[in-house]
Amino acid sequence: MTILLLGGTTEATALAHRLAARPDLPATLSLAGRTSAPRAAPLPTRIGGFGGVEGLVAFLRSEGVRAVVDATHPFAARMSRNAAEACRSAGVPLLALVRPEWTPGPGDRWTIVPDMAGAVAALGVAPKRVFLTVGRLELAAFEAAPQHAYLVRTIDPVGEVALPDLVEIRHRPPFDEAAERALMEAERIDVLVTKNSGAAATRPKLDAARALSLPVIVVARPARPEGVETVATPQEALAWLERGHAPAP
Repeated sequence: MTILLLGGTTEATALAHRLAARPDLPATLSLAGRTSAPRAAPLPTRIGGFGGVEGLVAFLRSEGVRAVVDATHPFAARMSRNAAEACRSAGVPLLALVRPEWTPGPGDRWTIVPDMAGAVAALGVAPKRVFLTVGRLELAAFEAAPQHAYLVRTIDPVGEVALPDLVEIRHRPPFDEAAERALMEAERIDVLVTKNSGAAATRPKLDAARALSLPVIVVARPARPEGVETVATPQEALAWLERGHAPAP
């Protein structure tokens, strides 16, 4: 193996398909395992953590990894920090494949907050009907505001959450703007809460909120590790790998 692809995003899947067609760039895909039934990938795949920075350094050395592409979710801050530190320690080149952020446009009513606690505070005290699309692992923060009625959409079951008025729906993206608008109208949603993931597949909820003139609370991305080269597309990531790691013809 020469390439380790840290995945979990649409961009990682797209890059995996490109690498699967390139036997000169052998790679393994690594998934955190937070989704119970991830989509099948065309590369050899490992699931689970590495055991922190030290465990990742040991993996890079034992497997002879010559390059790492971090294509994890923009909110997978710990994994990105661990990858940066481990690659520095092991002397392995690291590239971050990071999709662009969403930005507000005319008609958008966004409140940008730094974290989940900020999102909870931005909801205010008065009870609201909240469409919550921040992932099941972030739901505990909203236990501090049980007065709201929450419509929660996730891929996997949310599990035990101490929210007395919670409706759970499970659906995997991509989503459609018309369907998103119909859902918000049917559920009489007052406010949408989401992370700034930047994904095209989940953008329609923002377009629907704009069309309905609904306020949106947007959780900003965590800071990226410094000193890591970054690209925005799978094509650019493949070009980076070709420049440094494909054998000469």
